[in-house]
Amino acid sequence: MAEYITTNEAQTQAIGEKLGKAAKPGQVFALDGDLGAGKTVMTRGIARGMGLNADDVCSPTFTIVNEYDENEDGSPAQVPLFHFDTYRLGGSGDFLDAGLDEYFDRGGVCVIEWSSVIDELLPKDTVRIKITGSGEMRKIEVT
Repeated sequence: MAEYITTNEAQTQAIGEKLGKAAKPGQVFALDGDLGAGKTVMTRGIARGMGLNADDVCSPTFTIVNEYDENEDGSPAQVPLFHFDTYRLGGSGDFLDAGLDEYFDRGGVCVIEWSSVIDELLPKDTVRIKITGSGEMRKIEVT
């Protein structure tokens, strides 16, 4: 387990970049934390670390999943990022009914905000990231 303290978005994003640089196809990152904790900022960092165009990364609250498959230079990415927000789902059944579990086998990196909603569906080797704190200070636990 690694634990970090950040005091601004740039620091949170930098941690995400480190994780993104080490990410491999099929990797799943499970993000949990309160509203406004920095889950999307972390995802933006993961995307940037993967070499993807991170400027467009936003929370997929109403679409459930956003796909990012373009590098910073505009070329197609070898490994896409699938960014989920499961906050509005009623549970694992909704995730399965929508066929979203199929993303786990598409060879991309999956980042799931509010992952506790579908916890029992997450692969065993999922990297879990918990973000807590208020104001500018955040504690980030990576397990």
